[in-house]
Amino acid sequence: MALVYPRGGWARAFRYMRHRVRRLPDSPHRIARGIGAGVFAAFTPFYGIHFLVAAAIAKPMNGNLLAALAGTFFGNPLTYIPIGAICLKTGHFILGTRFDEDVNQSLFSKFLGAAHDLLDNFIALFTSAQADWTNLVKFFYEVFLPYLVGGIIPGLIAATICYYLSVPVVDVYQKHRRTRLKKKMDERRAKAGLRPDHPA
Repeated sequence: MALVYPRGGWARAFRYMRHRVRRLPDSPHRIARGIGAGVFAAFTPFYGIHFLVAAAIAKPMNGNLLAALAGTFFGNPLTYIPIGAICLKTGHFILGTRFDEDVNQSLFSKFLGAAHDLLDNFIALFTSAQADWTNLVKFFYEVFLPYLVGGIIPGLIAATICYYLSVPVVDVYQKHRRTRLKKKMDERRAKAGLRPDHPA
């Protein structure tokens, strides 16, 4: 259940991840690249393995992997429906195919049909039943492929925006934290009767 709805709610999970990202011991640009990779991954149809996708993208970009994990939180129960609709519409437009406007019923029935095919064909491996891939093929061409293709452009746009917003935010936070830590260190040295520049 915690994988679907985090303990304490999504708002608390977001605050925790934001706090963790700000405290990462890495450069603002590496952290921002990781966040961008995670955000882009949220626009892919690889539900359940978005972090692996984000890590695969962040690695060659020299992005921070923990920040990439945080970036995947861009995709959540509040954003998955609009992200899915945008990706599907964009993908069908690029591919020149038709998008079913009744997206919820259409997606549900196609996901259900694909799941039935997987289950029935698995059973067919051990019985005399005939394998049938009709629903799975339909799901691939009408949902998965358009989603994959259509997620590239909006994913890149969202990832780029998040990258450029993250760099100054992380930079300011890290400078503020270094200043705060230095102040605390100077106070400790002063209590110990040492000069501010004396090594602790």
